[in-house]
Amino acid sequence: MAGATGFVLNVPSSWTDFDLSGEALAAMRQAALAEVHETRLRAEVNDYFRKAREITRAARRQGALYAAGTATMYDDGLFMGHCMVFAVSAPAGQELTLPVLSAQLSRTGDGESAQPADRTVTAVELPDIGTVARITGTEEAQLMDDIRIRMLTMHTIVPLPGEQGNYLIVTCATPNLPLAEQAYDLFDAITSTFRLVAAPVAGT
Repeated sequence: MAGATGFVLNVPSSWTDFDLSGEALAAMRQAALAEVHETRLRAEVNDYFRKAREITRAARRQGALYAAGTATMYDDGLFMGHCMVFAVSAPAGQELTLPVLSAQLSRTGDGESAQPADRTVTAVELPDIGTVARITGTEEAQLMDDIRIRMLTMHTIVPLPGEQGNYLIVTCATPNLPLAEQAYDLFDAITSTFRLVAAPVAGT
């Protein structure tokens, strides 16, 4: 990505900034396991964190600039969610249109397009940015040959001013499918804090 535009993204104080190396996830897994003793719940925690490790590895391969997440145990189970920021640039001589971006943001691990049936594409207002495009839906991603996972996702696409063809994409996701309404409200609140700054800084 050209230029020196940076960004700030505020996540809840209970969330953890990931170093994208996996070390933070390992610490979160140990903390979550310390809270549960029932065999079924421990298996659920381990399964969620195995998926989270694969998501982090995939994000690192795709050039994620920032990632944060949570794994919080409530009375009725574990909530896991994450937000990431990616830089995307159009290939030389090509225009990266919204339909093209939309297709790229919903591909399985084998590269096949996987348009979710509940996909919506809307325009939203970010307080410090203005009108941007947002794509939501339940996407299926192939993390490994034998692992596919369905995730509630929200992609918010921010064009970089003065840098035609360059975008920052804020992606929030959770495997807790039954909590769609609450998760999307949370993701909207987090993404609404996104702002561009003059020099590169880490998300906060």
